[in-house]
Amino acid sequence: MTTIQQLAVDTYIIKALEALNFTELTPVQERVIPKVLDGKSLIVQSQTGSGKSHSFIVPIMQKINPKRNEVQAVITAPSRELATQLYQVAVQINQFAPSPIQIVNYIGGTDKARQIEKLHHQQPQLVIGTPGRIFDLMKENALWVQTANMMVIDEADMTLDLGFLTIVDEIASRLSKDLQLMAFSATIPQQLTVFLKKYMDQPETIIVETKEIIADTITNYLIQTRSRDRKEIIYQLLTIGHPYLALIFGNTTEYVDELSLYLKEKGLKVATIHGNIPPRERKKVMKQIRDLEFQYVVASDLAARGIDIPGVSMVINSEVPKELEFFVHRVGRTGRNQLEGTAYTLVTPDDDEAIAQLENKGIEFQTVDIVNNEIVEVTGRQQRKRRKEVTKEVDPTVQGMISRSKKQKVKPGYKKKLKYQISDHKRLEAKRTNRLEQRAQRRKKRDQHHPK
Repeated sequence: MTTIQQLAVDTYIIKALEALNFTELTPVQERVIPKVLDGKSLIVQSQTGSGKSHSFIVPIMQKINPKRNEVQAVITAPSRELATQLYQVAVQINQFAPSPIQIVNYIGGTDKARQIEKLHHQQPQLVIGTPGRIFDLMKENALWVQTANMMVIDEADMTLDLGFLTIVDEIASRLSKDLQLMAFSATIPQQLTVFLKKYMDQPETIIVETKEIIADTITNYLIQTRSRDRKEIIYQLLTIGHPYLALIFGNTTEYVDELSLYLKEKGLKVATIHGNIPPRERKKVMKQIRDLEFQYVVASDLAARGIDIPGVSMVINSEVPKELEFFVHRVGRTGRNQLEGTAYTLVTPDDDEAIAQLENKGIEFQTVDIVNNEIVEVTGRQQRKRRKEVTKEVDPTVQGMISRSKKQKVKPGYKKKLKYQISDHKRLEAKRTNRLEQRAQRRKKRDQHHPK
């Protein structure tokens, strides 16, 4: 493992990293930083939280010449929050520079007229921002990016998903012909690969496999909702657990608003974060969250991927995300910096396949329920798995039904009738198996309480 002192960068950058208590490079930093310093164009596949921001910001700041008063590098991010995080990383390093470089953050919801006025007097050396605002300033002939020979597309797959790739294309097409382009992404969809080939001549692809899909400091629990109201279960979890700071995720902005209103009516002070919240309000709410004015935050997946909120002790998934990748991003908001974290996911039987896929990735779950205002472990999910395995076995009765239908001439509609008979038989067998398991569980508990 490479230590930060071994980096081929200026002393001020080492001091900046030491101030953040960096000692060793993460795997993505170890592999990416030397390549960027060598001028390589890269496609880097690495999960959020792997330290990739420093892997490209550190070498870019090393390569920028503070004596050249022109744009030398452009970094795009698909959301205002992500762009601001990158800006803060660069500013922190720049504080230690003997000759600080000019760094700007161009995002929507800020004063464009004032930005244009400043640009007429001085061009920045490092541009960080959202594609839309950067291109707006370019169209106004205010921001001159033609001089830049380095560009980073951060969270490239998210950029593609949100429809910003055409704007990134407009920006990249105006940069220097000897452009060093770097794309960082959790996944590399085919459409993204086709776009990158347009600007990259034999790029190097770096895939950083994470040893653990989520931190081992996170405990994952499943709660079967059955016919209960999810909002009521979430309220119970929040009031039983008394988290330091809880993030509650919903799959849609409509449900996020609905859940926020419900919790507020229950007397909780709740912050709401999603893509439809106006930028100024979202910025204000984020500051309030960081100042610990809120204990509960209800959010869409924008917060899972785009917002870093320190001190999250509990994550609640009101439902399993439609894209399983977002499960990792959601629960990864807690359990950071070796602190313990708890994640609850509310599920129905329809989620069994999705949970099985997550388990195949190495995520472990415990099934719990709320009983008498306490969280207790239950065995329901394992029982259901056993029932599923039983039904997969060859049932002699079902086999007999099928065999008889093959041996004799059947009337029209018989096969449909047979299908219903087999379905009814399997349903009754499953109920019988369930009753036997419940009886066995009761006997086990009785024997534990009244040993012979």
